[in-house]
Amino acid sequence: MRDVVFTRGSGWMPTVIREDGELKVMLAAGADANHEPRTFTVPIGEAHLAVIREDLARHLLLWSAVLPLCDAAGTRGRLDEDAAVALLDPVLLSLPADVDALFRRIRWDRSRLVAHGADVALLDRGQVCRAMRAATEVPNEKCAQEDHANRRRAARGRVLGPLDAAILRYTGQYLHGATVPRRMPDAVDPALLPQVMRVIATAEQACAGMRIGLDPRRGNRATDKHDWDRTAATVDAAVRRAYPELVDDAVRTVSFLMCAEVAERSRSTPVEDGHADLGESAKTALTFTDDKGGEKTWRRDGPRTASAEFWEFVADRSGTDNEVFTIEDEPMGEGVQLHFYADSIARITTVRPGEAGSDPQYRVEYRLVDGLAGYRSLVDAFVRGGCAALDRHGPWISDVAEFERARRRRPGR
Repeated sequence: MRDVVFTRGSGWMPTVIREDGELKVMLAAGADANHEPRTFTVPIGEAHLAVIREDLARHLLLWSAVLPLCDAAGTRGRLDEDAAVALLDPVLLSLPADVDALFRRIRWDRSRLVAHGADVALLDRGQVCRAMRAATEVPNEKCAQEDHANRRRAARGRVLGPLDAAILRYTGQYLHGATVPRRMPDAVDPALLPQVMRVIATAEQACAGMRIGLDPRRGNRATDKHDWDRTAATVDAAVRRAYPELVDDAVRTVSFLMCAEVAERSRSTPVEDGHADLGESAKTALTFTDDKGGEKTWRRDGPRTASAEFWEFVADRSGTDNEVFTIEDEPMGEGVQLHFYADSIARITTVRPGEAGSDPQYRVEYRLVDGLAGYRSLVDAFVRGGCAALDRHGPWISDVAEFERARRRRPGR
């Protein structure tokens, strides 16, 4: 038989119950193996109940002190009841100075106290009882999240100034640096918003006209890392030059915001519109293949360029186990093979077709490729003029061993 004797507020605050005639504090903490909340109980006396009933601050302090014991129980372990009972008198019945001394010796959950109105500066000085004088029953979880974020930055040696903090709030990255940034002017103190907007304007001017294309080698939505890094570096340099006092976190979040917006604008631009006019292809038909048996044929009388259709084919088919793609002009006996895993390309020319049952003879030449832009240039050149048009994009290496040595000497390998 379980009866609720006293409860306060809402949510997870510990409740006093009477179970089979015995007073207990019941609280939910952590989760079991099925991700359901675990419930723990600790036996208490009438004196403890009286304090919990009358003193919100002591109630919260007890919760903060017991939570680490619940966490230690994990998904299926037992609560260390003796340790929990040993906390009752020191937390609920001791003088404030003794409570402060206790909290300097034990593990406790800071976030619960901050969420319920603790004075952060007093907590930092170890004065937990004074810090809880303005405690509230209703929690503000955002306060706890901000405190955690500030402490995480402090551990990295980051101290935010007012403008730094305002910029992070504007982009929505004050609490979580991994969050995709967005514009949130209402989150900024109105007095600081004009300064924030001047920083943003500097960043916008720096990256005006820049483009972050898609990288079809990594699917239909992935952005080109080289374009992204180039845009970020441009914004970073401009903002640091204009506002040298900003900390790295603030500059980084502005760069992230600009890159995300440039990438989104680029996604809405058709592939053909993002590159120079290729003119009419010299090819009438091309066959695209991959390492997994995929095949697609492009014809010049179709609605799209060969390059656009090839990169769409790559985006639809590429993966960590599918990184070799070929463009072939069968009637002309030539083609190119792209090796994404090795940042290289091969151009293949038929020297002698197979006759009377003999195998055809091919000339294969290799070249290192610098990023997606390099691949695009080579594909565009092949589409316009075949293997002959690739001559000026050399050097081309026909010896496989020599090419492999060149690849291994490449920086970053």
